[in-house]
Parts: sequence; C-alpha cells; structure tokens
Amino acid sequence: MAFSFTSAAAIEILKPLFLFVIGMVIYSVFVFKFYLFIAKRDIIEFNLKQYSTRARWAWLKKVVYLLLYIVEYILLFPIFVSVWFAVFSILLLLLSRQDISIILLISMAIVTTVRACSYYNEDLSKDLAKMLPFALLGVMLIDINFFSAESLLLGIYKVPSLFDTILYYLIFTIFIEFILRLFALIFKPSVGPEEFSPKGV
Repeated sequence: MAFSFTSAAAIEILKPLFLFVIGMVIYSVFVFKFYLFIAKRDIIEFNLKQYSTRARWAWLKKVVYLLLYIVEYILLFPIFVSVWFAVFSILLLLLSRQDISIILLISMAIVTTVRACSYYNEDLSKDLAKMLPFALLGVMLIDINFFSAESLLLGIYKVPSLFDTILYYLIFTIFIEFILRLFALIFKPSVGPEEFSPKGV
C-alpha cells in the first residue's frame, strides 16, 4: 500500500485519533477553566465602586458598598454553587456506580471542601477541584466501555425525588461560604474590598 495521508485507509486510521485529540483538548480546556473558577477565593470581582461612590459621606459609601456586596453574593453565589454541584454530580454519575443519593452527597461535599480550602490556600483548592475531572479522563482512557449512558439517564431521572436533600445541601454550602467570607473580611481585611481595610478608614 502506497503511503499517503489522503488515501482512504489513512483517513480511516487517523479519524479516531483526530476525534480523540479534539475531544480531549475541549475537555481539558473546560476542566482548566472550571477548576480555576471554583477554586478562586474571590469568585465575584465586579467593580461595585461605581455605584457606591455616589454616596457623599465615607461611612454611607461603605454601607452602600457592603449592602451591594451582600446582595451580590446572595443572588449570584447560589447560581454558581448549583452549576458546580451539577457538573460534579454528572461527572460522578459517569465515573461511579454509587446510588444517586451518595453521588449527590459526595458532589456537594467536594464543592464545599473546595470552597472552604480556597480561603486557606487557593493552590490546594485548585488541586482538589481538578482531581475528579481528570480522574474521569483517566478512567475513560483506560476503559472506554466503562461509561453507561443508561446509568447516567437513570440517575438524572431520580434527581427530582431528592429535591429536598439537594436544597438542604445548597443552603448548607451557601451558609459555609457566607461564614468564611465574613471571617475573611473581619480577620483578613485585604481579602475583601479596599473600603474595608484599615487604611481606608
């Protein structure tokens, strides 16, 4: 057989390699962006100063900024937690043969642990956040037949029956984040906005 990249035999051989490379690149980039986001201590960095500077007095400006800061976390952080929780749950459904209730427990435990560790050391939280997704990739490379779309769909089908459990998990994680953020603002003023730092007083 004459060697040629344009031959039908070459295309047939290289097609699965090409698809694997494309899939792994897309997945790796997704995991990279995902774990950097979830492991970042200050996940919300919108510039709220432009809204709070309208206050004439310094103390009022700080109060306005603090209120906006709290509202921002109350509105946006639950959405972030839900997305992270969903991603980890889907990954575990693909990776594990555990019951869906155990998978949801582990998923939220991972999310809460990553968020808690981000207040101690962001490098540690990054390692935790990327551990599961890349473990899933490793399992896929070792045994591509390990995954079952049927088990994934069955797990998703059971999720509505566990809505109360999921709600408790979300509230718990949001509460932990709020407490950690509060402690960070009190004991490490540099973590929060500069308005809260001693120099700004």
